[in-house]
Amino acid sequence: MTQETTAKKHIIKINLPGGIVAAGDLLDILNSAEKAGISTVSLGNRQQLFLAVTEDGLEDLEHEFLIADIDYEKDADTYPNIISSYVSEDIFSVSNWLREGVYKDILDGFEFKPQLKINLADNNQTFIPFFTGNLNYIASGISNFWHLHIRFPKTNNFYSWPSLVYTEDIAALSKLIEENIYANKNLFYDKEEIDGSILYEKISILKSFITQSPNEPLTLPDFQLPYYEGLNKYGNNKYWLGIYKRNEEYSVSFLKDVCALCLQTRVGQIYTTPWKSLIIKDIHPEDRKLWNTALAKNRINVRHASNELNWQLEDNCQYGLKLKQHLVRQFDIIDLRTFKLSFAIKINPKTGLFGSVIIKKLVTEEGEEDAFDILHTRDFNPNSKDFIIYRENVKYSDLADVLSGLCDYFYTIQTDGSLLVAPSIAEEAKQEEVEVILHQCKNCGTVYDSAYGDDFNSIAPGTAFSLLPETYCCPTCDSSKSDFVEVDKNSLAFFA
Repeated sequence: MTQETTAKKHIIKINLPGGIVAAGDLLDILNSAEKAGISTVSLGNRQQLFLAVTEDGLEDLEHEFLIADIDYEKDADTYPNIISSYVSEDIFSVSNWLREGVYKDILDGFEFKPQLKINLADNNQTFIPFFTGNLNYIASGISNFWHLHIRFPKTNNFYSWPSLVYTEDIAALSKLIEENIYANKNLFYDKEEIDGSILYEKISILKSFITQSPNEPLTLPDFQLPYYEGLNKYGNNKYWLGIYKRNEEYSVSFLKDVCALCLQTRVGQIYTTPWKSLIIKDIHPEDRKLWNTALAKNRINVRHASNELNWQLEDNCQYGLKLKQHLVRQFDIIDLRTFKLSFAIKINPKTGLFGSVIIKKLVTEEGEEDAFDILHTRDFNPNSKDFIIYRENVKYSDLADVLSGLCDYFYTIQTDGSLLVAPSIAEEAKQEEVEVILHQCKNCGTVYDSAYGDDFNSIAPGTAFSLLPETYCCPTCDSSKSDFVEVDKNSLAFFA
């Protein structure tokens, strides 16, 4: 083992706002990394870039970054990257009004570095998570207006902003919200109970913004992760290229080739994704051979199995990566179907990851076999933070079998009418015609579904809302039964 691999390394994080980086800017970063002896870089869940540098190379790297005017953090994540669904535009979704210029106007408006996690997402895509941020802006059906769902820091407490937010106000509103949250930690930070209406009143007093009342509730599409690898045709005879690395590391030499080819063929931007992959758009048909040559030169494989692409891991987590690789191998052996599911491996207790199936590592005694709790989200909606325990204390050696059983359960409830929790194939075609009434807390968005009941309050599955005692309280925010309103499941706004 070389001295470089055994020496302690510093983690350098570079934010790429919106998951967008100009090819020339990325090339500057890579040249600086190469001069500091760095051979590989990695991507993060929030579309950011990570470099691991030894103590010996740190001074050289910081000197190069100073010359190139590159902003970075060392061994810290005080300022999380702003993520956006811009990467999906035109290739995975086409918005009614949300275009490149809108995203860039918003990002350019941030003249401060946010400490809260901010998500900018089109409401009709499923490639970028909606609710993994603290400030989750989701495009509405009204041009240049956004829904805002706040997840207060260090909590799963959500608050739906009563009015739509205007595009040009997003940066200023975000700054005011952040300042008020940090100035009032006793009210809004790491608390079991939080009243979001107090924050709304404070902001309303401080500044008047352009607002619009929602003309319809927020509706989100059913989750389906698009296949994000390979060279693919789209639009008016153009191509996009998706690149995923199994070990989550990209060689500096390969990425320099990518940047050079982008500059040569007039592809201005490179995109990062929350799935730790790269996407290059606007490839002209006559340049396809050049891209295939670059992939061959660097021995880059594309077209991995779908059940390997639908995972969320913590950043720079070797344990999680090895566990994922083990489980994917087991899934391949049994040819396991995972379509419409996504998996998240949680090693740290408060890591916000996107997934419909959560594999949560437990603390075990030294010498004991690693163990995990397996959870899934309600209706297997990965944008939800309403978790249901499937199995507890599952040993490492049994993990693949238990997850296989959970996948089988997911498809059973989709197709078996007697166990139906999600719409069956036959019912999906009629879904727009059939009204399914649920009850949703108007304060935090928690949903009471009689099919599930409420484990927290010891309410058995099959218990109608009308039969709940008058003392019933929301399991998330303790709001009273009277604070629940009827909603149609087909137009439900998921608060995560």
